[in-house]
Amino acid sequence: MVIGAAARVAIGGCRKLVSSSHTSLLLVSSQCRRQMSTDAQSVSEKLRSSGLLRTQGLIGGRWIDSYDKKTIKVNNPATGGIVADVACMGTKETNDAIASSYEAFTSWSRLTAGERSKVLRRWYDLLIAHKEELGQLITLEQGKPLKEAVGEVAYGASFIEYYAEEAKRVYGDIIPPNLSDRRLLVLKQPIGVVGAITPWNFPLAMITRKVGPALASGCTVVVKPSELTPLTALAAAELALQAGVPPGALNVVMGNAPEIGDALLTSPQVRKITFTGSTAVGKKLMAAAAPTVKKVSLELGGNAPSIVFDDADLDVAVKGTLAAKFRNSGQTCVCANRVLVQDGIYDKFAEAFSEAVQKLEVGDGFKEGTTQGPLINDAAVQKVESFVQDAVSKGAKILLGGKRHSLGMTFYEPTVIRDVSSDMIMSKEEIFGPVAPLIRFKTEEDAIRLANDTIAGLAAYIFTNSVQRSWRVFEALEYGLVGVNEGLISTEVAPFGGVKQSGLGREGSKYGMDEYLEIKYVCLGDMNRH
Repeated sequence: MVIGAAARVAIGGCRKLVSSSHTSLLLVSSQCRRQMSTDAQSVSEKLRSSGLLRTQGLIGGRWIDSYDKKTIKVNNPATGGIVADVACMGTKETNDAIASSYEAFTSWSRLTAGERSKVLRRWYDLLIAHKEELGQLITLEQGKPLKEAVGEVAYGASFIEYYAEEAKRVYGDIIPPNLSDRRLLVLKQPIGVVGAITPWNFPLAMITRKVGPALASGCTVVVKPSELTPLTALAAAELALQAGVPPGALNVVMGNAPEIGDALLTSPQVRKITFTGSTAVGKKLMAAAAPTVKKVSLELGGNAPSIVFDDADLDVAVKGTLAAKFRNSGQTCVCANRVLVQDGIYDKFAEAFSEAVQKLEVGDGFKEGTTQGPLINDAAVQKVESFVQDAVSKGAKILLGGKRHSLGMTFYEPTVIRDVSSDMIMSKEEIFGPVAPLIRFKTEEDAIRLANDTIAGLAAYIFTNSVQRSWRVFEALEYGLVGVNEGLISTEVAPFGGVKQSGLGREGSKYGMDEYLEIKYVCLGDMNRH
C-alpha cells in the first residue's frame, strides 16, 4: 500500500494523500469511518420515511412486536453502527405464524393459477419499482456494494416474475388405463405450509427463490430470515402485502433461530422445509424433519473449483474467475473456492489474475466505485485469517493481500495465494471470503480428480478453448452447476442446486416448481356404465 514516502489510500471512495506513518493512516481511516456512518444514517432515515424500514414481524397480515417485547440489533458491517432494533421472536410467535399460514392455505390454494399469477406479477412490479430502496437496505445490513445490491434486487425479483408465469403451467397427466372401464389421472397439488429458512448473504434473492414457487403453486409460507439481515425480508413482505398477497399466505418471523427452527420442524402443519445455508446446519434440519416426515429442500455449502486449462483464453479465464471468486467479497456458496491452474499457464495466470484483483476497490458499499464490501462479522474475518495462516504455515505464498484492510471493522484485503496444496484447510472447506487459492495441476485427469476430491458438489467452472475437452470435463465433474468460460451462471430460468453434501432439490426454473407440489393419482372406475 505504501510507495515511497507517501501513499494514495483508497478508502471506500474517500481518497486522501497521507503520510506513510501509522498514525496518519489511522486518522484517515477513522475520518472515513465517520463519513460512512453519516452516509448510512442518512439512508436509514430516508428508508424509514418511505415505510420500507420495518422492524416488526408479519403474522396473519399484521405487523407485530415480539410477545415479550424483546428486540435484536441489526448492525451495518461497514461501520458497526446500529441500523435498527427488530422484534426478537421465538416459539410462540412462530406457532401463531404457522397457524395463520395453515388457515390461509385453504383459500389461497383454491384460487385459480391465473389469480395467483396476477398477485405475484404485482409483487414483481413493486419490487422493481422500489429496487433502489431495497438495494440500499441490502447494503445497509449486509454490506455489499450498492450496485451489486441493486443487481440482487433485479435477480431476486426475476424469480417472482418467472413463477408468476409458471403458476399457469402446472400440468398433470392422463395415463392409458390398464382396464377398459377405468380412467387414470395424475394431479399436481400444493404441498401445504412451507417453512423457509434463509441466509444473510443474499437477503432478498434467497427468499424470492423459495417464496415465488411456493406461492405460485398454492402453498403458504413462514419465512425465517437471518437475524443478521432481516430488514430486506420485511421490506419485501410489505410490498407483498401491497401487491395483494392475502393475510397468512406469507408470514415473517425472526429472532431466536433455535426456537423458530424447532417450531417449524416439529409442527405437523408444516409440510415442507426449504433451507439455504451451511452443510452442518442442513444435516441437523434434515434429521429434525424426519419425525414428521417433511419434504426437505437443502441448498448447502460448496467448494467450487475454477479449472483453468493451458488452452484457455487468459483474459476470459481471469475475468470469469474474478467474477466467480470475488462477487459479494467471496461470500457466496458458488464462489470459486479453489482455482486449479494447469502447469503451462500457471505463472501467466497468477500474474494476470493478481493484477486484476489489485484493481478491486474495497470500501463502504454506498461509495461510488466500491467493488468489495466488508465481511458480515468479525467471526467471518477470523475464519479467513485462520485459513490464510494455515496455508502459509504449510508452504503457500501470498501474492497479494493476506490481511485485514486498513479500513478496520470487518474489511479484508482481496487476496491471492499461490502454491496451495490439497492438505491445506482452504482446499477442503469453504473460505467464504475474498481469498483466491491457486493450485497447480498437470493433466486433465489430475484436474478432475482434484475437483471431485471433496464432499461438496454445488458449482464448478471450466476455462478452455476446446469444445471436446469442455464436454469431457463437465460430464466428469460431480457438481450440480457447471460454467464453461463463464463465472456468473445463476439465473431464474435454470435449475440451481448441488449433489453430494451440497444439498437436495433444485431452485429456479420449471424444476423448482416441483419442490412445492405433491403428485396425486386418481383412478376412476366403472366408466363403461351408461
